[in-house]
Amino acid sequence: MGKKTEVTDIREWLSSSRSGLGLALTSARGGLRVLQTLSVLARTGVDWLSGDRPPVPRLLRETFEELGTTYIKLGQFIASSPSIFPDGYVEEFQKCLDRTPPLAFHYIRRTVEEELGQPMEALYSWVDPQPLASASIAQVHAARLHNGDEVVIKVQKPGVEHVLLTDFNFIYLAARVTEWLAPGLSRSAVSGVIEELQASMLEECDFLKEADNLRVFNEFLQTTGNTRAVAPKPYLEFTSRRVLTMERFHGVPLTDIEVLREYTDDPADTLITALNTWFSSLMLCDFFHADVHAGNLMLLRDGRIGFIDFGIVGRIRRTTWDAMAGFFDAIGRGDVHQMAQSMAQIGMTREEVDVDALARDIEQFQDRLMRVDPSSLVQGDRNDKEVNRLLMDIINIGEGHGIRFPREFALLLKQFLYFDRYVQALAPELDMFGDARVDMFGALEELPPGPLH
Repeated sequence: MGKKTEVTDIREWLSSSRSGLGLALTSARGGLRVLQTLSVLARTGVDWLSGDRPPVPRLLRETFEELGTTYIKLGQFIASSPSIFPDGYVEEFQKCLDRTPPLAFHYIRRTVEEELGQPMEALYSWVDPQPLASASIAQVHAARLHNGDEVVIKVQKPGVEHVLLTDFNFIYLAARVTEWLAPGLSRSAVSGVIEELQASMLEECDFLKEADNLRVFNEFLQTTGNTRAVAPKPYLEFTSRRVLTMERFHGVPLTDIEVLREYTDDPADTLITALNTWFSSLMLCDFFHADVHAGNLMLLRDGRIGFIDFGIVGRIRRTTWDAMAGFFDAIGRGDVHQMAQSMAQIGMTREEVDVDALARDIEQFQDRLMRVDPSSLVQGDRNDKEVNRLLMDIINIGEGHGIRFPREFALLLKQFLYFDRYVQALAPELDMFGDARVDMFGALEELPPGPLH
C-alpha cells in the first residue's frame, strides 16, 4: 500500500509540474535552462537545414548528449529498451555516455555540508578530493569515517533535480520531434514511455531510496541465510536525498579475468553464487538488481560476491516470472517448442501465435548464439553492445510473430544474457541449467500464489 501511495504521489507531482513552460519560467535558473535547451535545438535545426544531416539516430544521440542529464538518461532508456524502440536507435544509443568532467571539489564539500548540516571534517576524517567516478547525476569520492570505516560518498551534482523538473516540461516536445523526424518510432508510444522514465529518474535522484534498496537487499540476504553475497552497507546518519554514504568494497570486477583468477581457484563457484543470489532475489526480494553488467558484480577480498550500484532495480509479478521460469527451463532442456510457448505467454498479442513457426526461428537463433565469441566479455562496455544485440534478436523474433513484450521481460532477459556471457568467459565448462549447484527455480516452489512483489 505504501509503495502504491508513493508512486501515486510521484505521478501527481509530475502532473502538477506539467503546466506548459510556466513552472520553468518562474525562476531565473529555470528560464536559463529553457534558453539553453532552445539554443541546442535551434543549432541542431540550423545544421540540419544547412545540409549537415547525419543519420537520424546519430543526430538524436548527439543532441541528447549536448542537452545533458535528462536527455542522456532518456538515451540510456532507449538503449536498454529493445522491446520498445527500433534496432537502429537502440544500437546508436549504446554510445550515449554518462561520464562527465569532474566537478570541482568545493561544490562537493558545499553539497555535503548543506545536506548533512556539519563541516565535512566533523563528518569524515578524510575525503579524497579526486573522484572515483563522475556521471551526469552524481560524483563519487572515497572517504573514511572517524571510527576508521572506509566508505564512498555519492554526491548529487548541484541543480540536477531542478534541471530534471525543467526538462520534464520539454520532454514531450522532444518526444514529438523524435517521432516527426522518425515516423518509425510512432509504434513505440514514446510519450507513454516518458512517464516511466520520469518516475525512475526521480527515484534515482533520491539517494534515500537507494540507501533503502541497499538495506532491503542485505536484509533479504540475511533472511535467506546467504552469507556469500553482500551489498554495501548504507550509513544513514551520513545520508540524505542528495548525499549517500556507503561501505567501500575492495575487490575485482567479475570481468577482470586475469586478476579474478588470483582471487579464486574456482571461478565457476563464484558465478554460481552470483547466479543463485540473483535468481533468489527475483522470488524473495522486493526487487531485483537490473544492471549486472561489467563492474557491478565484484569478487571481494574475503571471497564474497559484492552487488553494487542499486540505482536501477526492477520488479516482477508472479505471472510474468512463471512464464519466464518456463522459458529458462526450456532453454536448459533445449526445448525450442516450449521456449516458443513461453514467449507467447510472456508477450502481449491479439493474434494467435504460430508456435511451430516461432520455434523454428528460435532454433536458428540458438545456432547463432553458439557462435558468439565469449572473449568479448573482457572488453568492458562492449559487452553491453553484444548483450543488447542478442536481446534485440530475441525481441525481433517475437515481434515477427505478432508478440509485443513488456519491458520487464527485456530487463530480466538482459540480466540473464549478462550472466550467460560471464559463464562463457569465466567457466565455459559450467552448464548453467544442468549443474545441480545452480538453483534457479527451487525457491519459487515455496511461494504462495499471487504477485511476487
